[in-house]
Amino acid sequence: MKRRWWVLILASVLIGLFFAFDLGRFFTLETLKHQHQALQQAYAADPLRIVGLYAAAYIAMAALSLPGATIMTLAGGAMFGLWVGVPLVLLSATVGATLAFWMARYVLRDAVQRRFGERLEAVNRGLERDGAFYLFSLRLVPVFPFFLINVLMGLTNLRSSTYFWVSLAGMFAGTAVYVNAGTQLAAITHPAEAMSPALIASFTVLALFPWLARWGIARIKMRRLYARWPKPAYFDRNLIVIGAGAAGLVSAYIAATTRAKVTLIESHKMGGDCLNYGCVPSKALIRSAGFVQQTKNAASLGIRQAHADYDFADVMARVRRVVKAVEPHDSVERYTQLGVEVVQGKATITSPWSVEVNGQALTTCAIVIATGAQPIVPPIPGLETVRYYTSDTIWNLTERPQRLIVLGGGPIGCELAQAFVRLDCQVTMVVRGDCLPREDADAVASVKAALQADGITLLTYTETVRCETDGDAQFLTVRNQAGDEIKLPFDALLCAVGRIARTEGFGLEELGIPVSMQRTVETDAWLRTVYPNIYVCGDAAGPYQFTHTAAHQAWYATVNALFGSVKRFKADYAAIPWATFTDPEVARVGLSENEAKARNIAYEVTRFELKDLDRAIADEAVHGFVKVLTVPGKDRILGVCIVGAHASDLLAEFVLAMKHGLGLNKILGTIHAYPTWPEANKYAAGEWKRAHAPQRLLHWAEKFHAYRRGKSHRAIK
Repeated sequence: MKRRWWVLILASVLIGLFFAFDLGRFFTLETLKHQHQALQQAYAADPLRIVGLYAAAYIAMAALSLPGATIMTLAGGAMFGLWVGVPLVLLSATVGATLAFWMARYVLRDAVQRRFGERLEAVNRGLERDGAFYLFSLRLVPVFPFFLINVLMGLTNLRSSTYFWVSLAGMFAGTAVYVNAGTQLAAITHPAEAMSPALIASFTVLALFPWLARWGIARIKMRRLYARWPKPAYFDRNLIVIGAGAAGLVSAYIAATTRAKVTLIESHKMGGDCLNYGCVPSKALIRSAGFVQQTKNAASLGIRQAHADYDFADVMARVRRVVKAVEPHDSVERYTQLGVEVVQGKATITSPWSVEVNGQALTTCAIVIATGAQPIVPPIPGLETVRYYTSDTIWNLTERPQRLIVLGGGPIGCELAQAFVRLDCQVTMVVRGDCLPREDADAVASVKAALQADGITLLTYTETVRCETDGDAQFLTVRNQAGDEIKLPFDALLCAVGRIARTEGFGLEELGIPVSMQRTVETDAWLRTVYPNIYVCGDAAGPYQFTHTAAHQAWYATVNALFGSVKRFKADYAAIPWATFTDPEVARVGLSENEAKARNIAYEVTRFELKDLDRAIADEAVHGFVKVLTVPGKDRILGVCIVGAHASDLLAEFVLAMKHGLGLNKILGTIHAYPTWPEANKYAAGEWKRAHAPQRLLHWAEKFHAYRRGKSHRAIK
């Protein structure tokens, strides 16, 4: 860091000397005209020396962003002529600009990226994709100050080699014009005469040419892409949605609400994974298991003894009953009443405008793919010989497994492991790494401590080796960090190692729609595939596998599919919340500390412990914290992590604040009912405020109060 400051100080000193000694007087048109003949004679006498001195002076001026570049360029034409002057000036200007670019990058970029990294992320992505186009256009138009381009580009992640060669090409036309003007020095009375309005307009058109060419090439590619698919003269419907999970249902709902003719196709169960296998059944199970646990901890509430007499089969029956109770919200009947045509069957996309289902071809203006995800079944030798379940099939259990092994330490694995251990199963968790890998260490430690306190045997950094049977007995062999193999007996094995997008078998391969390594469909910022009328949302699109994110993406995909020719919207992921429903819960939005460090974003941490919250004390739920990441010295929220009871509910206030740009001062100034859990958010804001109290102002306030006390005493006397 000290070296960077020395570079800045040295540059400042050189710039200061330039102005202190009024060196700018040597770089005027009058001086150039007066010294024109002498400069030509010097060049003729010693060309290499003069070329070297000229290049060094030009590079220094460009690197330090000193005024006079225009005069230096005219001088290049006046001294060296067109054929020597153009390459000499062009190379000197580019080298100087690159040095200025490097200086800004070396001195300022890291600090700027740390402070504004989140806001600059979109800029960095845009420059990574189109940086050469942007820079070339800016270099072609003389209206933009080159020194400003040098500095601003240096603050980005644009590659130095790209910057050099694009600058070289972009400055060629302008350099040639000025050098040519310099060869006619006697006719110029002002440097601006070298650039007429018509010439500037010509350069502006030239700057737009790369973008127009790119647009034209894209149009040609699009025509070729669609050429092999005959386009119907008339479409049966405006939109076909494939998949009736969270994303598909919201897409169909929005389309029907806007009076579009929409068909929703589902091959299995309405409601998708969330209703039938995920959110709804898991939360129903967690509720029952939580009640059983509360009876075990009744003494903490002053109740001498409590006992829950339950049957595991009844608990699982309740889970299925809850699913049945929610089903009407996602039913065929409801969506038919809303105006959606619901078709049960397997959908296959046969062209960009047609989908085949049940042997019938349906034509459509646009397609939304919302096919969800499915559990990953790990390739463990012998797995097919044992009784194993996934998060989709575990709900078929009617008899409690005495010994349950849970593979995986993500949210699904942690939630279900805790629920089953509270229902008196002997649970062992086998995790290849650590639990909840996307969370910070303090949150992970809280959850792991809770799991172990409930009686779970937790084996982290442990690899699975094989499954095997011995008569009716079933075993999983694992290998720990020391390399020792351990043979674990079990009655049921739950594979909860993640979910993968369900994108095979829908015709994507035949259309040439690319998918990622995670099997998610590749889309642009508007959720379009390579075919602009085919969109993707939910788990099939990624990058998040949350029901609320699927619904969020569905709005963008559907609105863009129906109205994209008029107005398009980029999907906004600025404030995506998520929660793990263990006890304690873990809820988060925005950046974690791990992510901030990985992305080199500067942050401050404010932390409030729930043990100091009155309501948490009354509820005997003091374990946990509210942790807020903010911009250093400011109350702008970068991210929040809450661990504790009701964490998922407490998070909503911070999501709202981040979405609408409200800082901690606004939360602090909001009245929260007492005694409630959301007060924790206000107290966290208060902790930030206390840490940033204006000490100098408080010092003077203390003196003022002392003065007032003394003044009152004198008045009495």
